[in-house]
Amino acid sequence: MAQTLLIIYLLFFALRFLFHWILSVLNMNSALKQKDRVPDFAAPWIDEDRYSRARAYTKRKEEFGLVSFAVRSAVTLIILLSGFPGTLDLFITGLFSSPLVQGVAFIFLFSLITDLAGLPFEGYSQFVIEEEFGFNKMTGKLWLTDKIKENLLSLVIGFPLLALLFFFMDRTGELWWVYGWAFLSAFQLLMFLIYPSLIAPLFNKFTPLEEGELKDSLNELAEKCGFKTKGIFLMDGSRRSAHSNAYFTGLGRTKRIVLFDTLVESLSTAELTAVLAHEIGHYKKKHILKKLASSFLSSLALFYLLSLALNWTPLFQAFSFNAPSYHGVLIILMYFSSPFTYFLSPLLSRISRKQEYEADAYARNAMGSSKELREGLMKLNKENLSNLTPHPLYSSFYYSHPPLRERWDALAALDEE
Repeated sequence: MAQTLLIIYLLFFALRFLFHWILSVLNMNSALKQKDRVPDFAAPWIDEDRYSRARAYTKRKEEFGLVSFAVRSAVTLIILLSGFPGTLDLFITGLFSSPLVQGVAFIFLFSLITDLAGLPFEGYSQFVIEEEFGFNKMTGKLWLTDKIKENLLSLVIGFPLLALLFFFMDRTGELWWVYGWAFLSAFQLLMFLIYPSLIAPLFNKFTPLEEGELKDSLNELAEKCGFKTKGIFLMDGSRRSAHSNAYFTGLGRTKRIVLFDTLVESLSTAELTAVLAHEIGHYKKKHILKKLASSFLSSLALFYLLSLALNWTPLFQAFSFNAPSYHGVLIILMYFSSPFTYFLSPLLSRISRKQEYEADAYARNAMGSSKELREGLMKLNKENLSNLTPHPLYSSFYYSHPPLRERWDALAALDEE
């Protein structure tokens, strides 16, 4: 049975590898086949030189992405087929006598090793490719500092989290998966509440938007839409990258709108107001609550599956573990499940894109026209060297937002109604 499970996993692994490779090649070809002819809808805003750079950026990222994906896939196979999980398990068992400490130590050490394997690719992407196209603003010192902070946070938050989870798994009987799920759901909700004010400031500086035309316009929109927020903040995204963005974070009284400083420099007041209207649209359409509820339900299903898998010895043998264990089943879920969940990507992307269309429609109604939002999106795509012609199949797997052309046409159609 263990051998059969391993063969099934390897088949899905190969299928995902092949599918990802084909999609990436299709996406590159879709970007390059236009040559330097700018798509008609974008021609008034993007010249041929800028479009050529966007195509080159897409090609560069996709080519490097294929190399990175191939190496990471090879590392995963080596880890699996070499019996490394079982070897590491024996090593950890020899160091610690407590099963709880063994489980936490195993997950942290396994995660650290796999993360280290990916650091060269992350560094090359940041300091070579992003630098080549003028996006990198990060220093080596800042990059290293971020990594240290991330790992310290993982220890400070992750250690007690895993320890308590293992406690529920060990002490609450057959319904441990219900108690464990309830505990992690409560933790997830807590993180939504404290992330904006306690965790995000560890990495970026957030300052309230200064008085002036922009703040007046945004506050007027928020009041018009009946949107109460902790504030509108400017984030120093330019410390790390020239890319622009805006996002909504927090729940209840902690919710806030965050604008990258690069975004404020790129868009006009009217365009930024339209971007805020889009973010308010997510709140008004209850997208945050829907995503949270969906996350809770899916995690409940996963916990139930974990409860079934925990006593299935062939599953652990298939993934090179010596015996069933709490940490083993979590590693199988976190590290080895992607070949199966990969093919759910189009469904998840479709749901996300539907919500983006709804937020766009809300912004159009709030602004009275889609002109400002469309032009703001166009400028963002121009500044970020986004691919204007992604392959439809590729975007269905990897785009959480609709491609610009589809958003543009949908917004324009709303103006014509």
